[in-house]
Amino acid sequence: MASLIQSYVRVMDQVSEVTGKIAAWMFFTTGIIVSFEVFMRYVLNSPTIWVDEVSRIFQVWAAYLAIAYVLKHKAHIIIDITFRNPNALNRKLADSFAMLVIIFFCLITVNYGLIIWWKSTLAGHTTDSYLAVPKVFVQSAIWVGFGIMALQSLAEIIKIWTWDPQDLPKQTLVH
Repeated sequence: MASLIQSYVRVMDQVSEVTGKIAAWMFFTTGIIVSFEVFMRYVLNSPTIWVDEVSRIFQVWAAYLAIAYVLKHKAHIIIDITFRNPNALNRKLADSFAMLVIIFFCLITVNYGLIIWWKSTLAGHTTDSYLAVPKVFVQSAIWVGFGIMALQSLAEIIKIWTWDPQDLPKQTLVH
């Protein structure tokens, strides 16, 4: 059972790493295509019809794919005036409670995100642009990203209670 739990943690850590890297490349690609649009619009006086919408879709997906990566690396804002020792019971309880709150919020978001996504899928909604991209491409980013974050939060709770702080990456101990 312990090896199954550790396998889950390692798989989730790897999923968060991959989604974080995908998000980084999506942000990078957004910068490139927006630069291309600036060149096309102001130098060649021939703006494109696709850059605005594609860059928005990439930014939405990148933001939601990055949240589990940020959580895994503890790169979000953390205030720990009282609980500096990662081995202290109070610290473990506070961190676990924070992860449970995140999981609760993520599950609510996944639930409503799926409902909205499913309605848009059935109705065939598209964006109000020339490209008319199906809204399911944008709306699915919400429940996918928050679903991965909920799973990563569960992995973080397991790490809090089972892993020795010496085995954790340095960034998980620095606040």
